[in-house]
Order: sequence, then structure tokens, then C-alpha cells
Amino acid sequence: MVLPELLVILAEWVLYRLLANSCYRAARKLRGYGFQLKNLLSLSKTQSLHNNSQHHLHNHHQQNHPNQTLQDSLDPLFPSLTKYQELLLDKNRACSVSSDHYRDTFFCDIDGVLLRQHSSKHFHTFFPYFMLVAFEGGSIIRAILLLLSCSFLWTLQQETKLRVLSFITFSGLRVKDMDNVSRSVLPKFFLENLNIQVYDIWARTEYSKVVFTSLPQVLVERFLREHLNADDVIGTKLQEIKVMGRKFYTGLASGSGFVLKHKSAEDYFLDSKKKPALGIGSSSSPQDHIFISICKEAYFWNEEESMSKNNALPRERYPKPLIFHDGRLAFLPTPLATLAMFIWLPIGFLLAVFRISVGVFLPYHVANFLASMSGVRITFKTHNLNNGRPEKGNSGVLYVCNHRTLLDPVFLTTSLGKPLTAVTYSLSKFSEFIAPLKTVSLKRDRKKDGEAMQRLLSKGDLVVCPEGTTCREPYLLRFSPLFAELTEDIVPVAVDARVSMFYGTTASGLKCLDPIFFLMNPRPVYCLEILKKLPKEMTCAGGKSSFEVANFIQGELARVLGFECTNLTRRDKYLVLAGNEGIVR
Repeated sequence: MVLPELLVILAEWVLYRLLANSCYRAARKLRGYGFQLKNLLSLSKTQSLHNNSQHHLHNHHQQNHPNQTLQDSLDPLFPSLTKYQELLLDKNRACSVSSDHYRDTFFCDIDGVLLRQHSSKHFHTFFPYFMLVAFEGGSIIRAILLLLSCSFLWTLQQETKLRVLSFITFSGLRVKDMDNVSRSVLPKFFLENLNIQVYDIWARTEYSKVVFTSLPQVLVERFLREHLNADDVIGTKLQEIKVMGRKFYTGLASGSGFVLKHKSAEDYFLDSKKKPALGIGSSSSPQDHIFISICKEAYFWNEEESMSKNNALPRERYPKPLIFHDGRLAFLPTPLATLAMFIWLPIGFLLAVFRISVGVFLPYHVANFLASMSGVRITFKTHNLNNGRPEKGNSGVLYVCNHRTLLDPVFLTTSLGKPLTAVTYSLSKFSEFIAPLKTVSLKRDRKKDGEAMQRLLSKGDLVVCPEGTTCREPYLLRFSPLFAELTEDIVPVAVDARVSMFYGTTASGLKCLDPIFFLMNPRPVYCLEILKKLPKEMTCAGGKSSFEVANFIQGELARVLGFECTNLTRRDKYLVLAGNEGIVR
């Protein structure tokens, strides 16, 4: 008898929750539409008459198209963004947008408008970016706590979800760590998820650009100002406390609390000479109905339209080239993707230990076979196979690689099936211990390093990465010309590495964990292509300068890989990612 009674009680509770939530949400929508109507009545009579004149045409259109979406019927006063894009095709319209409007303002939100939504609204659409801060700037424990919050986030209202996510993510987080994440981690994911339809309007308009958001301002401000050239960002400011000379976040909002977009917009334009000429809101956000109603022109970004379009921004159209970024996660950590990662972590760690062990203790051909069986995919292609030790009095072969991870020399050695010597900068003791080849550390002294590499070449083949540091993206950094002065037996090697879960490089983390993180990926990919030996006329022995040789090899490797050459160096990378020059003292 107890079990049926419990089932009845449970059913009553579920029914009560469903009815209560549905009624409450309906009341909130009615209140939102009431405020919306109040704001809309203050618009000009001209727009009202225009809307009335279009009423009969709208009814006729509905009769001819009975399958029109419900969203269009709910938002008749705010047309879809597609309408605005169609108007921009008119030359007269385009000219009016781009001339003498520097005093006017275009505003929108970043959440759900400038950025595409990938996370379920049940947990909050910005969850992946909070997770990036928690994992990369905080710790794995903070990331687990944030993931566990998904078990009750779906029961909360949007405002409450934001408060919970902000508290778990930022409570006790150092301001310095958040600054590193906003500079080196978040821009990559923001750029990959820019909404191309909204960004097209953002990039071409000459209006002053302002972003209003309820999100913590520190989460989005650096990206909006440095990459999208936003003129102003209005977001929620978080409390900071100072403990023993270090600044920490409390996880709570400072001042008047979390930002309400429509109130902040009204206050912003109250005493300003700038006019809110254009506003874009999300069709799924009731707050945006009021938020954009103060604009001369207001449009909605309709999520249903985005489902049928590829609205990701291509890499070549990024406002700034994405060359450097940091962090371990190689995927956008939505709730389900993050759960899968934590389930995989113990399996991946054991798999990494196995892969390292077979590389260290077993012969090359056996190690390659077992690595392939464990999921490592190695693509090897050669145009110039030079085996055997150098003849007496002759130097060995110098293999010149571009640098993707610390494992570049390891995969080259196992693929060639012969022992090589690798020269590196600031290699950790752990990485040196697990390397299945001889490694020699350089001193960053041109004369001493040149002499050391010359001695190593006299004993056998040598591997060098003249970029001096790794680069994840399809770019090649400037090649140091020192290697070109050592020998004329130079063989370029094109290297590429691809991962799906963890990056095997870092600028601000523990470098000793780089090989482990790379080998923890379910199916890491390494591609190597050995090019033909450099002709003598293209070496220093043939009359070329060391700079010409280095630039030639850089260009050849870029051509084979489909990468782009840059003039950036190790110093530039560390200034961008870590705020220092990358010199280990």
C-alpha cells in the first residue's frame, strides 16, 4: 500500500510543478508584453500609421501562407533580421547607413545575438564559456562543481541561473587568472561562434557600437573591445576583494546587481547625445522585446532561421587573425561534452601511460603498431630517405621541422626507424625522461648553441625546430637562421598535429604535462612529410645567406601544409598569451 501512495504523491507534485511553472511563465510573458506595449506607444505616429496600412496586406499574406511560423505572429512589430539584410541590398539604403551617422548608436547583446547558441537554455546558453573560465582559470574541482550544478539549473529562472553560474565560476578566482583566460583562451571560442549574419551588420555599419549584457562584464569586455572594436560594453560588474596583496572575485555582483538590459539602455541614452538608431535582439528573450523597443529601427535574430543556415564566420573573415591561443580544451564545453570529457579522463590517462610506455621501452616498429592499435593515427610520407651514419669527416643530416608539439622529434624518430638527436629550449625533466631519443638543451646563446649543434651533427643526424616555440593554428612563425650556417645537408620536414579533446601545448600551464595531454586524446593525428633534400645552390654553401635559406624553407613548408608564413617570434607569442617574453630564468 505504501508504494501506490508514494506514486500518487509524486504524480501530484510533478503536476503541481508543471502547472505552477507554466502559469508563472505565462504571467511573466504577459507582464513583458505589457511593458513592451507601453514603450511601443511612445514611438512616432508615422510608424503606427505605416503598421496599420500594412495590416490588410499582412492578413492576405497569412491566408496565402497558412504554415507561417508562430514566432512571426507573436513579433509582428519587430521584423526579422533578414528584412534588414534585404534592405541593405538597396544602394540608397546602404549609403544612408554609412554616411553621417557617427553620432548614432547600434546596440545588441552578445549572448544569443552576436554569438550563436550551442548550449541548451535549460542550463543557460552561455554555460560553455563559464566552463572555460572554471576549467582553464580555476581548477578541475571548480569545473566539476559547475557541471554538477546542471542537475538543478533547469529548475531555475534565467536570472537565477546566471547568478548561480557566476558564483560557482568566480567565487575565489584570482583576478589575474581571469585576465589570462580572457586574453588567451576565450577569444578563440568567441571567434569560432560568431553569428555571421549579425557580424556582417556589425562590421559594415559606421554607427557607434555598444553591447548591453547581463553577463559578467569581465567575461566578454576584452574580446568585444580588442577584437570587435566595440565602443562601449555595459555588463554586470563583479565584486573584488584583496587578500595578502592579491585580488580575488567574490562571485557576487557589485553595485546595483546584475544588469537589466532595457533599464541600462534607457539610463545610457538618457543624457547622451547619441541616438539608439539600430538594435538587434533575440527572438527567444522576453527582455529583448523591451530592450530594442527604444531604437528607431529594431530587428530580431530568429533562432529558427539559423537552424537552416551555416551562420559560422569563416576564418578568413575574422576581424583579427587567430594565430595564438592557450588553454587545454580543444572543444566547446557544453554540458554534455563536458560530461563526456570527465568520463573519458581516467580512461585517457591510462591510455596516455600505455602509449608513452610502448614508445619508451619497445622497438620503433612495434611501438608504431601498438600506437596505431590504441587510436594514434600517424601519416608518414617521404621524398628523401637518408639512412645510415655519416661517413668519416662528414656531418649528419639536419632535419628542419616546423613546431606543433614537443612530440615532433619523437614521431619523426619512430617514423624513420632510426635514432635522432633533438635540440630544444627549456625542456622539462619529465619530458626528457620519457623521450625515446637523445635531447640536448640549448642556452639561447648564438655562439655556444651553434658550436653545440655542430658537435652533435658530427656524431649523427639532428632534428631542429627553428620556430623556437609551438603554434597551434595554420601559421608558421619566423625561422631562426642559425641552423642554415651549420651544414648543407638540410632536409625540411612538414609536421601537423590534430586533436579533438585536449591541446598538447601550453604557454602558461605546466609544460611537463604537454605530452600526456596530447596522448590522452581518443584519436590524436600526426602527419609528417619529409621533403627533398635542399639543393646546394639554395644553401649557404651555394652563396645564399642564412636568412634566405631560413625564409625559403619556411615558404616550402607553408606551401606543403597549406599554412601562412608570419614574421612573428617566440617573444610575440608569450607577450600575447602570458604577458612575458617567454624567457626561463
